[in-house]
Amino acid sequence: MAGGRNVWLACLIALVALLVFVNLANDTAIDMNYGWDVRVNCAAVDAHAHGLDPYFVKNLKGTKLSYPYLPATLDAFRPLCAGGLLIGHYRGVYLALAVLCALLLPGIGRPRQLREVALRGLFTFGAFVGFEWVLASGNFAILGGGLTAAALALLLRPAKPDDRHDIPRLAGAALLGLVMSFKLVFCPVLAALYFLPLPRRRKLVLLAVAGLGFTLPILASVAFYSNLSSSWLLAISGGIPGQHSVQIEETNPSLLLLAQSIVDHVGLPDSKPLVFAIYALAAGAFVLAPLGWLLLRAIGDVGGSLPARLDRWLIEHPEAAMRITVLAMYGLYLCSPRLKEYAFFELAIYGAVLIVDLPAAALAAVLTIGVAVPTLVSLAGLSIEGNFIQIAVALVCFWIMLRAPSAAPGQVVRAAGIEPAQLLRAEGF
Repeated sequence: MAGGRNVWLACLIALVALLVFVNLANDTAIDMNYGWDVRVNCAAVDAHAHGLDPYFVKNLKGTKLSYPYLPATLDAFRPLCAGGLLIGHYRGVYLALAVLCALLLPGIGRPRQLREVALRGLFTFGAFVGFEWVLASGNFAILGGGLTAAALALLLRPAKPDDRHDIPRLAGAALLGLVMSFKLVFCPVLAALYFLPLPRRRKLVLLAVAGLGFTLPILASVAFYSNLSSSWLLAISGGIPGQHSVQIEETNPSLLLLAQSIVDHVGLPDSKPLVFAIYALAAGAFVLAPLGWLLLRAIGDVGGSLPARLDRWLIEHPEAAMRITVLAMYGLYLCSPRLKEYAFFELAIYGAVLIVDLPAAALAAVLTIGVAVPTLVSLAGLSIEGNFIQIAVALVCFWIMLRAPSAAPGQVVRAAGIEPAQLLRAEGF
């Protein structure tokens, strides 16, 4: 964003920032009973502390919603809910955590600069109105966003030939796995770690550590909360009659619900195989196929098997590899069968890493489509719940970021004082 030729872009960014600020301020001025999720979560923690089963809504004070998280989270969340401080002041706490997310987010192959941190912050606060939904509902997706930002900061580090036991990157993989265990349907995001610019054995170790971070809360719930694990399964599957249940098919702006809507529109509401077939086709056509085509075009068809060519290309083009890693995380998250309105805040965390490196025109398009349009819809008082505005703008932003030129290859590794060939030889390639 250097030079007078991008004055128009600075003006656009300022306008979008003003819209986001006005929208969030407008929400605080409306006298509505916000914060339902934080009340549910803290009511579940209190019920568990008093020896009650928190997965039965009748045991939760002041709510008709159910607690969706694993039993192991009940004790993990207890310090957050102690004394009722979070319930009374969750807006201020969430705003501070969102700022922390923007500060934690890393750049790709470039030093941190204040204007780029501010741009990431704008996208974190305003993209897809995800943070607005987090702030309205009080959902603990704010914690997932903060942990995701920390995990990305640890994972997107320049590779070195002597860091086979790279503790920060291992910690980042474990942390990302832990985040995915909050909402199990997002676990495919962990597969994107394979696109990091590292030799294959290191990436497999990272995948294993991420898998361990994902399964550890589940195993802890089964081992130490055996009496609650069955209740949790009943609650999320709708097995407890007369109360709200967390189901994949409930209203949410996901590709799965879009497929369900298409099937309902043609008069086949009970055709589940058709719904999942259309869902798989949409995820493949809109997200996975474009990402795969980009990779195939990049690595070419010379020099060995496809996995070997992919591994070599990723190491030789580390900035592009890191960018593809985050794009894959974004895309796999976007393909989730249960993508609630507040979950778009976590999606914005991945997007905020990518937008800084976009050319001016692409950046303007992403800010306009991904931030300004949904914010204007919200300011107009139109309901986003129950329609597909969020996923539509998120998909368009994904396509723009996918087609935008990436940073110059090799800069990250060479900035660390090594050549890609050194990293390959260090692992026996």
